Amino acid sequence: MRQRADTVIVQSWTQTLSNGKPLPLRNILARFRPDLPDRVLYVTHWDTRPLSDQAEDPGQRNLPMPGANDGASGVGLFVALGDALKKTPPVVGVDLLFVDGEDYGSFDTMQDVLMGSTYFASHLPAPGYRPIFGVLWDMIGDKDLLIKKEQNSVSQAPEVVTKVWDAAKDLGHDDVFVEQQTAYPITDDHIPLLQAGLRVIDVIDLDYPYHHRPTDTIDKISAKSLSIVGDVAEALLR
Repeated sequence: MRQRADTVIVQSWTQTLSNGKPLPLRNILARFRPDLPDRVLYVTHWDTRPLSDQAEDPGQRNLPMPGANDGASGVGLFVALGDALKKTPPVVGVDLLFVDGEDYGSFDTMQDVLMGSTYFASHLPAPGYRPIFGVLWDMIGDKDLLIKKEQNSVSQAPEVVTKVWDAAKDLGHDDVFVEQQTAYPITDDHIPLLQAGLRVIDVIDLDYPYHHRPTDTIDKISAKSLSIVGDVAEALLR
């Protein structure tokens, strides 16, 4: 990001886990046109899960998860966006936030998860930081990509959902960004940001057969899917 963005801020801290152990974490905030007051916040998580707890083979559940989709797809999107924004600066300020510690612990008990986004929500880059809107991009590289409207996003930032889905429709991608809502509300990195008053929605395809498994590898990723999402993500900044 230092080769692409105007400014890069690293937030480093030590998280005390639920078992009392310390875990060093880092958020990375890449800023484009940091002088502009009107800003858009994009979020992705750059950590991958230390355990493949959904593996069908119990003997593989202690293996670390490669995270080609659950983690790396969003990072890949941001690297490509960084290249595009360096070549043609955006009309608004853009903050690309890579959060750490999203997928470390248990979502069942909500322990040791969403740590980076929770930290950022209480350590914003400036007093009164309020982006025009924000989008969390997560698990966007699936070959069978189908992105539904996430229920927490619809209920808490409906205008942002409309903005993103309208952009996708204008680009002819309404076969991927569909009108259907997710079957249930998804707990993801947008939740701590929404709780902090930021208008951030979740763009995610959670229907992925390799989720939290050692088979979440690069061969499961589609360049076409990443291109579609990238087109939408960039169009929102132009």
